[in-house]
Order: sequence, then C-alpha cells, then structure tokens
Amino acid sequence: MRIAELERAVTELRELLGRNSKNSNKPPSSDPPGSSAKRRILKPKGKRKRGGQKGHRGSRRELVPVDEVDRFVELYPAECESCWQPLPKTPDVFAKRYQQVELEPHAPVVTEYRRHAVVCACGYKTRATYDASVIPQRAFGPRLTSVVALLTGVYHLSRRQTVRLLQELLGVRMSLGSVSAIERRVSEAIKPQVDEVLMVARAAEVKHTDGTSWRRSAALWSLWTLATAAVTVFKIVANGKRDTLKGLLGNTSGILVSDRATALKFWPMERRQVCWAHLLRKFVSFSERDGPTGESGKELLDYATLLFTYWGKFRRGELSREALLTQMAPVRPLFEAALERAVAMKMRGLSGSCADLLQHRQALWTFLDNEDVEPTNNHAERELRSFVLWRRRSFGTQSEHGDRFAERIMTVAHTARKQGRDILTFLHACCTHSRGHATPSLFAG
Repeated sequence: MRIAELERAVTELRELLGRNSKNSNKPPSSDPPGSSAKRRILKPKGKRKRGGQKGHRGSRRELVPVDEVDRFVELYPAECESCWQPLPKTPDVFAKRYQQVELEPHAPVVTEYRRHAVVCACGYKTRATYDASVIPQRAFGPRLTSVVALLTGVYHLSRRQTVRLLQELLGVRMSLGSVSAIERRVSEAIKPQVDEVLMVARAAEVKHTDGTSWRRSAALWSLWTLATAAVTVFKIVANGKRDTLKGLLGNTSGILVSDRATALKFWPMERRQVCWAHLLRKFVSFSERDGPTGESGKELLDYATLLFTYWGKFRRGELSREALLTQMAPVRPLFEAALERAVAMKMRGLSGSCADLLQHRQALWTFLDNEDVEPTNNHAERELRSFVLWRRRSFGTQSEHGDRFAERIMTVAHTARKQGRDILTFLHACCTHSRGHATPSLFAG
C-alpha cells in the first residue's frame, strides 16, 4: 500500500512539473525554452520564412497632403544641362516631392495671469477681480493633463519615467505628487463615460468575461473584464466570488462566454458558452497521462481537435454555416458519450472534470445555435493581456484611487480603440468637460 501511494505521488509530481501553456492555464510566457508547448497543437509549422514573402505587393509611406505641410523648400536647377544657360525659377506642377517629418524643439507654452492694481485719481487702489472662469485653477492644462494620464495609464510608464520623459522631451518640470494628483483628476473626469460603457456591456446580447490576479499593496486581488465587440470594461475587486461578479455583470441577460468558474454558476446554463480552448488544454493534460486516463484523454482531445478544425475552416470561409452544423452534428453525441464513459471509469481527476462538463452540457454548444457566439473566450483573454503585462512590470496599485484610475483609463483606452476614437483627443475632451463644457461620449459620432 505504501509503494502504491509513493508511485501515485511521483506521478502527480511529474504531471505538475510537466504543466505548460498547452495543458494547463499557465501563460505562454512561463514555458521553458525548447518546451513542446512552443509548438502549435492544431496547426503544423508553415514553410514560409520570416519577413516579406517573395512576390508580395510592396508598400511605402504615403506623402502627406499639401495642405498639411508646414514648410516647403523649393529647389530649382541653376542652368540648363544641355546648353548651360541660366534658367528662371519657374514652378513645375509635376515637381518630384520628398518629405521628412521632424519634431521641433518647442518649449511648453507657459501662460501667466496677472491681476493688476490701479490707483485712481481719488487715491483709491483697485485690483482686477479674481475670475475663476478666466484664471485656471490648476498648474497644468487639460492637454498636458491628458498626456500624463496617457503615459501612465495607457502606455504604462512609471510615474518616475513619466516625470523624466516630460522633462527631457517637453521641458516640463513636474513632481511625482503632481502625476499622482493628475491621475486622480482624470479618473474622476472619465467616470461618467466608464459608467456608460458598463451599461452598454451589460446590455449586450453576447459578452465575454474573464479574470486574473492583481496586486493591491501587499495583497492579492482580482482583475476582471467584461468585453463585447463594441466595448471593454475592467474592474479591480477584492476577490472573484459570486456576489462580486454579480455586481460586475449585472442582470443575467444575454449570452455569457467564459470558463467554468464556480463563481459564474448563477448565470443560466442555457445562456452560457464554455471556452473550448480551456477544455482543449485540459484534454491535452489528460492525454499525457499513462493508462486508461491517457486513453480517455486522447479520445476527448480528438473530438476537441475536430471541433477546432471545422471551426477554423468556417472562419476562413471554407465551410458555410450549414456545412459547419452538418459536420458537427455527429461530434456532439460522440463527445458527450465519451464524457459519460470517462465518468464511469472513476479515475482521479478525469472523472470529476468530465462530470462537471456534463453539468455544463448546455453551455458546450451554444456557438452552434447562435451565429454571434464563438466557441472560445479568447476575446476576453486578449483584452486582459495588456493589463497582465502592466502587472508584471509594476507593483500594481496601492490604494482605492489607484484601482479606479487603472480600471477606468484602461476601459476608456480599449473602448476608444474599438470605437475608432483617438484616445488622447477623447481624454482632452473629458478634462475640458470637467471645467464646465459639454459631456463627451465614446459613442458620439
């Protein structure tokens, strides 16, 4: 009995050491060099070399329209190349054009407001009235404020790097405390827009959600996203429990694409789509085991691979929607039968996972019934990617204000890109609105 326990422990340890991005939820960046996980499972390596392909259509930078050119340098020939006679400077409408874009060493515009006091003939001295609508209340204008928020919140420079960049590139002197204060002001300025984005996301017919860890001071918090084709919302929360996610997702309307997180079980199963990419990695893990578990894992992996093969052909236009449904018709009962056999085997790990999948039976095939649903949650995972990279090279957030700034600025950035809006221009509009102008919207024409 003791030997059997030791053998099982060794097997579990080997499985633990063999985990990678293809058979678990570990990120690809954690894969060691030369790992088999670096190779694609479903698609063999192509024969194309890196770089431009032979015979491909070349591309070059287009010239800026003439009305956008700031300065012209007119070059004329001095003399005729044939008879050497002097030539007049006659403009040529077909002149060959060359352009260079350069940054001018402009200093920031510093405006000083002076309230003068004037002595009347009667001897009384009167000073100009303090008008808050004329004299700015802050040392940095709305455009510079927007640039600072863009650097720290979208391009994820540290505050110290931001201070150094402003000094070296623009000649603007700013303290670390001023950067922090600007982040707080911008966070409040974009709050109405973020609330609007959240309402749109909750009302969407199809939405994706996913979560990851986030550092808050010395504690481990959670970061969640709610993403649709039109918007993306981020939320930093203390945990990923059911009540927390209910507060983020709102009412259970529409179809939710996600993994099989226990905290999401409140969402009706008939309006869910389970991520098959997660299942694929799980089946790879089972297939790498010895004995009956490995055989069952290989069978489940074959069905999942077949699903992605058909889906890939459909996405590339090689299969019509009707053909996809026809090809998938026999796969569904065969896959579910394989799950039931795996449950009956009562194998550690495998049987429990397959039993859980059978409980999610309705949520496995929603993408076949709804054309707007995909079989994976890759969309939400891609949206989280930039936040994950930010987490890696920073200390996370240290306060409630930091949480709100991070989630709001990233919500605005991702949604603005989806809406085809310029992020800096939109941030400037929000900061200007905070000074009494009309409220901007990410969904305005």
